[in-house]
Amino acid sequence: MNTVVLFVPQQEAWVVERMGRFHRILEPGLNFLIPLLDRIRYVQSLKEIVINVPEQSAVSLDNVTLQIDGVLYLRILNPFKSSYGVEDPEYAVTQLAQTTMRSELGKLTLDKVFRERESLNSNIVQSINQAADEWGIRCLRYEIKDIHVPPRVKESMQMQVEAERKKRATVLESEGTREAAINVAEGRKQAQILASEGQKAEQINKASGEAQAIMAKAEAKAKAISMLSDALTEQNGDAAASLSVAEQYVSAFSNLAKESNTILLPSSTGDISGMVTQAMTIYGALAKSSPKAPVAAEKSDDFGSQSSQ
Repeated sequence: MNTVVLFVPQQEAWVVERMGRFHRILEPGLNFLIPLLDRIRYVQSLKEIVINVPEQSAVSLDNVTLQIDGVLYLRILNPFKSSYGVEDPEYAVTQLAQTTMRSELGKLTLDKVFRERESLNSNIVQSINQAADEWGIRCLRYEIKDIHVPPRVKESMQMQVEAERKKRATVLESEGTREAAINVAEGRKQAQILASEGQKAEQINKASGEAQAIMAKAEAKAKAISMLSDALTEQNGDAAASLSVAEQYVSAFSNLAKESNTILLPSSTGDISGMVTQAMTIYGALAKSSPKAPVAAEKSDDFGSQSSQ
């Protein structure tokens, strides 16, 4: 009512007509009007408006009938256009949202409707804003609340989901088995490599030890031969050699019965002096053939001749 002095609330726009023609829009706060001439024709709220879009049926690209509803959020930006551009702005936007939703759903298959919900909402908002611009209304967002599918389609979707889960489980199990087999084979391979490297190192160490032992024995034998040679060149060396041969002769005969049941003995087994003399004769012959030990050879010959006498 025109009471001359008017107080307009915040976030509201009052459209005033003077003598049936648009005059002005009252801003929030104190305003004055002329009685009888000015009339408040429309009151528009500038707040965000929430509209429930009723449930409706739509057919997807793969010919599945869906029951779908949503929520529409809009705001009036131009009170003049929303007052004079359309009779009922909220009803017009609701109908536009329903038709746009059916049109967008017809472009998608059932699987994409669930996967591309966000893009579907965005496309609906763009389509509504293109048409509602002449009405001074801005659609902020559109959200799909519920999507209902026929019972048979729902059962087939459930079976498809279960089959997909079983497939993923089988694939994961096979991949786990494969990984386990690969790990076991890799472990065996590494174990064999380490074992072969250990055997190689052991053989190298053993060969090195044997070589060192042979070298040590050879050096010891060489030193022993050298010492024996030096001892033979000294005074009474032949007597020492005769004593050593006699000891070895007695030791050899003492071990014969221990190694075998069959024993072959020479005819002069008890003649130890004869055996020693024979050994010294062989030694003297070898000493004569060696130029490096002439002294030892002469002593061997003398010792042999004396023994023969």
